[in-house]
Amino acid sequence: MKYIVTLNDKRYEVDVTETDAVITGVSAVTAPAAPAPAAPAHEPAAPAPAPTANAPVAGTQVKAPMPGTIIDVKAAVGQPVKAGDVLFILEAMKMENEVAAPENGTVKQILTPKGSAVETDTVLAVI
Repeated sequence: MKYIVTLNDKRYEVDVTETDAVITGVSAVTAPAAPAPAAPAHEPAAPAPAPTANAPVAGTQVKAPMPGTIIDVKAAVGQPVKAGDVLFILEAMKMENEVAAPENGTVKQILTPKGSAVETDTVLAVI
């Protein structure tokens, strides 16, 4: 049985039998060209960028210790916390990891909602 598999923009033709698989050919995959956007008749002045809602405020940042997905948020803005209190549950490699408050304080900001994929050192909250 033959399959066409695309991986890293290369197309592989794979011939699979009951006991083995053999790549029989490789070809480049070309993406269709995107149409250029129409230019406006006049260039309006660009507004100054507004501060983003997800910019961390001043305080102690609680960061993700590893890449993963936030599967639960245990804290809320305004909630007093003590060092070691669990603020987030981070799933990484099929394991649930607790992200704890590094110090006593009050949660000033939650930057990462439940279901978010995060990288190492992503700021999750500010205390």
